Amino acid sequence: MQDALKQHLKSGSTTVCRTWLVRRKDGETYGFTDHDCDLNFDGVVFAARTGMTAGVLEKSTGMAVDNTEVMGALSDASIREEDILAGRYDGAEVTTYLVNWADVTERSILFRGTFGEMIRSGGAFRVELRGLTEKLNVPHGRVYHPECGAVLGDGQCRIDLSAAAFTREGPLQAVIDGRILHVPADPSFAEGWFVDGQAVIQSGAGKGQVGRIKADSTVGDVRIIELWQTFSVRPMAPDQVRLIAGCDRRASTCRQKFNNFLNFRGFPHIPGEDWLRSSPDKSVGR
Repeated sequence: MQDALKQHLKSGSTTVCRTWLVRRKDGETYGFTDHDCDLNFDGVVFAARTGMTAGVLEKSTGMAVDNTEVMGALSDASIREEDILAGRYDGAEVTTYLVNWADVTERSILFRGTFGEMIRSGGAFRVELRGLTEKLNVPHGRVYHPECGAVLGDGQCRIDLSAAAFTREGPLQAVIDGRILHVPADPSFAEGWFVDGQAVIQSGAGKGQVGRIKADSTVGDVRIIELWQTFSVRPMAPDQVRLIAGCDRRASTCRQKFNNFLNFRGFPHIPGEDWLRSSPDKSVGR
């Protein structure tokens, strides 16, 4: 396919355009093109209605990160503002093709990477595309710290968050200021059980959004869940919400709340700053 495209480009009279294949983390796949008609290949329709245009593609040898950007129109049928606000495009995989629109079998990959910063204004959006080497910028390695270095429920922690003891799901009764959630009270969970945990919206316009829980209390027959930040797309009653137990990463919490100290990934007995700064006292032992 690439050889055929090369021969087409050498002909001097070309019919080429660019297309973008986007795969979100939730599994949704979208295709876009800067051609004036929709294109179809690999089972994906590349829509022209977004008015997508591309910026300059900067590519280099070595380990430097390749960068480019694309611009387009916000549309209910393609990229919606609500999806951007809800973070559904964060870290989405993207592949850019150079395609002969007269024969879509003649195509070549120009760029592979992920979505970076997205900016929206005036009914349009602009998104930065980051190359594959961007992942090499992520710090790796273990930090020696009294608190646990694992994430609750991951492969190191091994806690099953789907267990009834750690998860509660039900309808929202009310949402105040986009960050205070009212759900039916449940005496099987002690107050504060969900502090430092997560509230995951399971339905409605805000589906998929995750908020970190700041406070958890019960007043009468209402459980009040306060988040640290407001949801970008505000959920509404009776949307479903899933509450996940919180962990402050301390050894005592791991032992008493989760009975999981064998999988604790911190160093609770490491000396603190006070001990490291201490000096011998001549009066001791006299």
